[in-house]
Amino acid sequence: MAVVAWVVGILFFFPVLWMVLTAFKQESDAYTSPPKLFFAPTLEQFKEVFASGVGPSLLNSLFATVVSTLLVLLLAIPAAFALSLRPVAKTRDVLFFFISTKMLPVVAAIVPIYVVVNEIHMVDNIWTLVVLYTALNLPIAIWMMRSFFLEVPGALLEAASIDGASVPRTMREVVLPVVSPGIAATALICVIFAWNEFFIAVNLTAARAGTVPVFLVGFITSEGLYFAKLCAAAVLAALPVVIAGWVAQNKLVQGLSFGAVK
Repeated sequence: MAVVAWVVGILFFFPVLWMVLTAFKQESDAYTSPPKLFFAPTLEQFKEVFASGVGPSLLNSLFATVVSTLLVLLLAIPAAFALSLRPVAKTRDVLFFFISTKMLPVVAAIVPIYVVVNEIHMVDNIWTLVVLYTALNLPIAIWMMRSFFLEVPGALLEAASIDGASVPRTMREVVLPVVSPGIAATALICVIFAWNEFFIAVNLTAARAGTVPVFLVGFITSEGLYFAKLCAAAVLAALPVVIAGWVAQNKLVQGLSFGAVK
């Protein structure tokens, strides 16, 4: 079983490995048939990616991702707390309403969204992406955080209540430290979704607010596909999320397994 797991893991990772290898090739080496496994590595493609102006796109993606994730956590944590440890009437209906907003395909909503954004003169504005990414990730964040809050032992809440702690103080000083791995996992999921989002960004941005996924499309031209440059740009685009996942890996594993073992 271990051997099978390694083989499956390598098969899944191979496209990523091939992308990284291609990023260090010349364009002529990227199109050879059969593909070259041994070649003289070069940084030329990365230099051309930086020369083509990837900086503003990286900053736009970073700003939209970080700000929208912070807003999602700011809204999702108290909402999930109210729906789990302090449930309200019609809790199931509220939860279904949240998740039902994810059932509508984005392609079906892009036209009315564009009309509204155009009417308020917010096309090609980074704050438009912040608001939309917050709205897109909020339902998932509420459901995830609620599942983490449900695993908090009721004895902690009772002890805090006996000690005279108010609900905000209980959540801030008792509950949040317990569910911090869940917060990290939720934040990372929101970061990945916001950083990788393409469809909304390509339809609502142009020169000023374009993000990294929109920048990558620029290497697909009528003259052909600049495969090595596209792979180099994709490697640069993937690095921030990979680094974030590596830094938060302990919290991520704890959050995804939170409550699995009593």
